[in-house]
Amino acid sequence: MKRPIRAIVFDAAGTLIHLPKGPAHHYADVAARHGLTLDLSRLAHAFRVAWTTLPPPDATQSPRPDDDREWWRALVNMVLDDCGVSQEDSFDRAAYFDELYAEFERPGIWECYPEVIPVLDRLAQDFTLAVMSNFDGRLRSVLDHLGLNAFFSEIIISSEVGAEKPHPWIFQETSRRLGLAPEEILHVGDDPDADWQGAASAGFQVFELKRPSNSLQDLADALS
Repeated sequence: MKRPIRAIVFDAAGTLIHLPKGPAHHYADVAARHGLTLDLSRLAHAFRVAWTTLPPPDATQSPRPDDDREWWRALVNMVLDDCGVSQEDSFDRAAYFDELYAEFERPGIWECYPEVIPVLDRLAQDFTLAVMSNFDGRLRSVLDHLGLNAFFSEIIISSEVGAEKPHPWIFQETSRRLGLAPEEILHVGDDPDADWQGAASAGFQVFELKRPSNSLQDLADALS
C-alpha cells in the first residue's frame, strides 16, 4: 500500500511555466538587437539539437560556483555554430550571450499555464508544495515575477545542489529538505526520463504530466 502523500514537488519549465514564443524567438530577437539576422526555423532546430546533445554539467553534489552560466554559454555557442555564425565573424558573441542570458530572467518572458495558480492555491490547503527543477538561480526571479514563490516551501534547483534530474542526488536532497520519506512525496513533471523515471527510481510517487492530454487540473481532481 502506498503511503499517504504529504508533499507535492513540481518540475518548473513545461509543468508550471512555459515560453509562449519559444526559445528560438528570443535567440533571434536578441541577435537582431546586435545586428545579426537569424532564421527562426533554423534557430529552433539548432536549439533542439544543442539541448538534446550537450551533456549536463558534472554532478558535484554541491553548489556549482558559476550557477551553470558557462554551460549555457556552451549551448549558445553550439546554436550559433549550427546557424552558420562563424567564430571569425565580427559578431560579438560575448555581448550577445550576456544579453540573451539576462533575457530569460526578464518579466513577461515566461508565463504560467492557465490552471497553475488556481491548482496551487487549492493544493496548498492540504499539502506542502515545492519545486525541483533542472534550471539555475534565474528561476527564483522568474517564479517571483509570476507570483508563484509564495506557494513553495522549498525551491530545489539543479545548479544549486549540483545534480540534474534524473540523478538520484537531487531527489535525495529534496526529500531531506522536506523532512519526508521519498514515498510520501509526489513528483509532478512532463519529462519521461528526468521526471517520471527519475522520481520513480528515487522512491517518489509520480504524476505523469502529458500536455495537452492532461493538465494540473487532473492532478488536483485526482487528489481531491
